[in-house]
Amino acid sequence: MKIVFMGTPDFAVASLNALVEAGFEIAGVVTAADKPAGRGQKLQESAVKKYAVEKGLKVLQPLKLKDPEFLTALKALNADLHVVVAFRMLPEVVWNMPAKGTINLHGSLLPQYRGAAPINHAIINGETESGVTTFFLKHEIDTGDVIFSEKVAIAEDDTAGDLHDNLMLTGAGLLVKTVKAIAAGDYTEQPQLFSAELKHAPKIFKEFCKVDWNNSVRSIYNLIRGLSPYPTAFTELNEKTLKIFKATYEETTPAVSPGTFLTDGKTFLKFAAPDGLISLLDIQYEGKKRMKVDEFLRGMRL
Repeated sequence: MKIVFMGTPDFAVASLNALVEAGFEIAGVVTAADKPAGRGQKLQESAVKKYAVEKGLKVLQPLKLKDPEFLTALKALNADLHVVVAFRMLPEVVWNMPAKGTINLHGSLLPQYRGAAPINHAIINGETESGVTTFFLKHEIDTGDVIFSEKVAIAEDDTAGDLHDNLMLTGAGLLVKTVKAIAAGDYTEQPQLFSAELKHAPKIFKEFCKVDWNNSVRSIYNLIRGLSPYPTAFTELNEKTLKIFKATYEETTPAVSPGTFLTDGKTFLKFAAPDGLISLLDIQYEGKKRMKVDEFLRGMRL
């Protein structure tokens, strides 16, 4: 069975590698166009492109997925199945092209957490488990019939980065299982159940990342975990941005108002919430490198 793989970041590389190692024929790889980045604005290749070139796979990098030239090149690959992992929304002319359809790997237990940021939102909402799901694409995003899913536990101190890595590896295995089942015709599609209790995972914008110290200490802690290492929760200190990568919390009744910081100037920096204190551990102050809080305090008078 010939496969065209579509993906961009490291999360997708694990799945592409699993398919290659499982012996599937990868007719081509579709990924994002090279983009200028960094101070020198040098063109940067996506993680998927780097892997594909290393393996000698054919690479397509369309700017627009409806571009006639791209569609002609894609059709010429004559794939039986398209596999999508961490890519962008596809037009119907693309996902409806192969005979066996197009499948997607999503980083949640669908129908929960449909959207662009399922990993972040699962932790922000304090979930104790998440998972990965494979499904067939259809018109509405993340609503196609489910093929397989697999649960992954979330630990009390897991960050979005930790869950990302766990789901990346579990998802790669589930994707191979799914493609093998499709090749053998040995699977049953399950329609997603719709409910008013569904939780969503919309794209995260900067204003969402600012800590509101009037929220509960536990919800602030979960926000910090759910945005670490990217895009990162932040607050303001001395009118400058302070990014928070890691913290702990304690439930207590502070003697100061929410948002007030407490420090001994050497070993700890804590911010008050209505029902507790957030102790910062790993931070980055505007204009400085990322560092542990004690290192930060040695060079900063508060």
